[in-house]
Amino acid sequence: MNCKNKFISLFTVAFVCILSVSFKPLMDGGSGQTKVMILTDMGVIKIRLYNETPLHRDNFLKLVKDHYYDSLLFHRVIQNFMIQGGDPDSKRALPDKTLGDGGPPYTIPAEFNPKLFHKKGALAAARESDLDNPSQASSGSQFYIVQGKVFTDSLLKVQAKRITKMKLFNQIINRPENKTLLEQYTRYAKAAIPDSLKYINDIINKQLDTELPGVAPYAFSEEQTKTYTTTGGTPHLDGSYTVFGEVYEGFEVIDDIAKQDVERKTSRPKKDIRIISVSIIQ
Repeated sequence: MNCKNKFISLFTVAFVCILSVSFKPLMDGGSGQTKVMILTDMGVIKIRLYNETPLHRDNFLKLVKDHYYDSLLFHRVIQNFMIQGGDPDSKRALPDKTLGDGGPPYTIPAEFNPKLFHKKGALAAARESDLDNPSQASSGSQFYIVQGKVFTDSLLKVQAKRITKMKLFNQIINRPENKTLLEQYTRYAKAAIPDSLKYINDIINKQLDTELPGVAPYAFSEEQTKTYTTTGGTPHLDGSYTVFGEVYEGFEVIDDIAKQDVERKTSRPKKDIRIISVSIIQ
């Protein structure tokens, strides 16, 4: 992700811990899952939040309770991929403003679960890139909902190779011997020196290309394969971004939002698509 679409912020463990013990959501009696309704000016999307990702669930519900998402925009929309919202800077943003950098001053630790994946309708947390955020912690507020597309078996194999490469990239940048490179990258990013940033990225990629042939490729589960080849999704994000819920009603709204005209460079819809409110439902 480029700097203008990066997925945000600083880490405050204490805040997240408070969330997990202080906020008790309403639960759906049948599934034990909390349900929320996102009312947009293009229709209603209803979502179940996963109990397997309690930090993300409780943070999202606290923000809902605080009316944090009310009047924000879906500020980044890519057809056959996802729709993204949750940037507080979007509430009163002028039409030419580039969005995607806003959010609270904390991140949420990643909660990866192989059973929770990026099928169509998945609710997941946005975040900064691995070089900016090697722990893959999630934004405190920004989220995306998967639209995705249907994959053939052969295309799914390509995605598996992509995931393998992404995971190896993250392993390499987290090695102690690369700590100095990451520190340099942070300095260059703050100073906005693109050539130096490319230099660091090239060093990491050279290590990756050397090691990749000896790494066993990622394997999709039977459930993932069946889902991605029938209803679709965005498989290349699996295991790198936290999925913490799924849409159960309003898929047509996702499709309608995803097909809107957007600005070429920023993927911001040319006509604002606003989240009127987000509420907890029974």
